[in-house]
Amino acid sequence: MTDTYPPFDNRWFYALVAVGVFLNATGLFPPIMELDSALYACIAKQMAQTGDFVNLYAVGSDWLDKPHFPFWVAAASFRIFGINTFGYKFPALLFFLGSVLYTYKFTRLTYSKLTAQVATLVLLTAFHGVLSNSDVRAEPYLMPLIIGPVYHFYRVFLGDRRYALHLVIGAFLTACALMTKGIFVLIPIGGGLVLHWLLTGHWRELLKPRWYIAVVLSFAFTLPEIYCLYQQFDRHPEKVVFGAKGVSGVQFFFWDSQFGRFFNTGPIKGEGDKFFFVHTLLWAFLPWSLPLYVGVGRQIMGLVKRKNGALPSDSLEYVSLGSGLLTFVLFSLSGFQLPHYMNIVFPFYAVITAQFLVNLNIASLRKWTVGQTIIGLAIAGIAVALLVLVQPAGLISGLVWVAVITLSTFSIFRKNSLLSLSGRMIGSMLVLAGTLNLFLYPTFLRYQAGMATADYVNADAKLARRPTVLYEPGTGVGGGSFWTYEFYAHAPTVYARSDTAMRMQVQKAPQQVFTTAEYADSLESHGFEVKPLAMFPYFHVSQLTYDFMNPDTRAKTLSPYVLVEVRANNEGVKE
Repeated sequence: MTDTYPPFDNRWFYALVAVGVFLNATGLFPPIMELDSALYACIAKQMAQTGDFVNLYAVGSDWLDKPHFPFWVAAASFRIFGINTFGYKFPALLFFLGSVLYTYKFTRLTYSKLTAQVATLVLLTAFHGVLSNSDVRAEPYLMPLIIGPVYHFYRVFLGDRRYALHLVIGAFLTACALMTKGIFVLIPIGGGLVLHWLLTGHWRELLKPRWYIAVVLSFAFTLPEIYCLYQQFDRHPEKVVFGAKGVSGVQFFFWDSQFGRFFNTGPIKGEGDKFFFVHTLLWAFLPWSLPLYVGVGRQIMGLVKRKNGALPSDSLEYVSLGSGLLTFVLFSLSGFQLPHYMNIVFPFYAVITAQFLVNLNIASLRKWTVGQTIIGLAIAGIAVALLVLVQPAGLISGLVWVAVITLSTFSIFRKNSLLSLSGRMIGSMLVLAGTLNLFLYPTFLRYQAGMATADYVNADAKLARRPTVLYEPGTGVGGGSFWTYEFYAHAPTVYARSDTAMRMQVQKAPQQVFTTAEYADSLESHGFEVKPLAMFPYFHVSQLTYDFMNPDTRAKTLSPYVLVEVRANNEGVKE
């Protein structure tokens, strides 16, 4: 099959890629965001400081939720760049860019250079991918660890003469994915390949020993993870985890972590909505969600209408559709759903989107270019509206940012062509990424009370020398703003989860304590002397509301955290 259009000139393509890399790199500038990113950063920080790469700890206790791989990478980065925001986010950005490279290489195995170019630009600009390079969790790591094995295994299937090397690399990357998220990563990695074989008459691939060797190698490469879990949990049945003793870390890794969430029977539960990802992808894959949906629909219709097992005229492989669709259905049926879950198959969605756009005829492409341009202008309009609403310190600079990029984009990309369509979408996402990461998040993240308090303490020579007790009554990992304090504080921190634990901390000398104003009041009522040192406003910034973003109503959305000095007052103790 030949494309309707020639590939982009390399100079244009590399320039657009450079802009795409830059807009994702703006996520390096805002501080680490609460909640999950801050928790993961604290876990990696402790690993880097102690040199213990076997055990995972959070809030001073054994932690069993996610596997080790991303924490190993972040801890190694901290050893190189120091324990700071850049050290945490930079390796995730590199992994994300690895997924972009693998997407290009995978697309080129079957499709034209133009399709690979468009797929690359789509992946660089899909909104939630950009967002995940600012609010870093496991997804930037997972993306190359899923598309990467698919690329290498597909080369084995195509008969590459270095198939043994590709088989080993594919198995190693699969193991890294397993050690990042768990057993369900085998669905997006293997599901598309198996579906492709079945639908193209290559079902005998399922009988070939090489694929079973790949499975064995993949699990063999996960032995470091199994060893760590066994050492921390299975060897110590006396430990209390999830409120019970005798919890197996190995069993959690292979079953409870993923199957427990899918069936909602594990220790961590959610409330599933079967249509959650249908509407979530509409904004998460902006500005490409509409061509993605139409592209998926066209491929499904091609499957229904195909004759004699032939591939549809606009699709040369079923791997992308299979991996993307199977994962979509799997997560939709799950009892636990979050918007960023679907990021791991964005590379496959980028391929489907690129296939659709590249195969449009000239008249249709003009219509889609106009339609996508309207979406791009709407994104720019949203950026302006947010700037005007939030009134950040750099409001004028933010408005200039939007105006200059928008005008430059439309002055450079004037024609209704595929290059102009791609250029306009990159321009619109540069507007949005810059607005969020350079202007809005710096305003929002000031209300992470833990980070603000840590900065205050670090700047005070007297306070900075003292360790801080984080008073957070309860069990589990908690939440709120304690994790950003733990991460950004230069001095040591220790958690007190009960009044008894707090009393042990202050029995010899007064202690510097960070907690909520409500908890501080409860300490006073339970027989402690509490001396206020500083107070900072808090808001859960990963769940923005209109009232918080509006300066006129922001105050009513805030709750106070306090830095206090606490000492024992045995005369007033109330048990």
